[in-house]
Amino acid sequence: MRRILLLVGCLLLASCGNVEVDHYAREKPALDLVTFFSGPVQAWGIFQNRSGEVVKRFDVRIDSRREGDRLILDEHFVYSDGTRQQRTWTLTPDGPGRWRGRAGDVIGEARGEVAGNALHWRYRLDLPVDGRHWEMDIDDWMYLMDEDTLINRSSMRKLGVEVGQITLFFRRLPTAVP
Repeated sequence: MRRILLLVGCLLLASCGNVEVDHYAREKPALDLVTFFSGPVQAWGIFQNRSGEVVKRFDVRIDSRREGDRLILDEHFVYSDGTRQQRTWTLTPDGPGRWRGRAGDVIGEARGEVAGNALHWRYRLDLPVDGRHWEMDIDDWMYLMDEDTLINRSSMRKLGVEVGQITLFFRRLPTAVP
């Protein structure tokens, strides 16, 4: 009986921490994904395991473009151990403030919602680790700080248990004038 009560208590505590994206509806500057990703973007980040240890650092170069109403984000990662990765996101508007997204290593479809300066993005990622593939649930929050700076904090979970966190800082780069 104690174990059941402990499990119920943990589940209740876990559910108390959920913030809805609408909480940020009045925050400025307002995040417009198409505007922010209208040119090249550089990002820097870390992955921390559940104990808080930084186990990977990485840089990302993002080249973006529009194809009709779709926003294409071509991401090129370089990790601190020298490995490289590419992910290409195709984002499609899905109603006011809502987006859908697909990428090669995303299982199914990502769903996101924008309100004020924030984007809340959820998806399942096929993550290769030491020759194996793990399906990870990603709970992604992005916050626009100013017109050129976006901060991203992600929780990575496996079977409901957090295995790590990702922190990223995005900076829009000046576009070259021909």
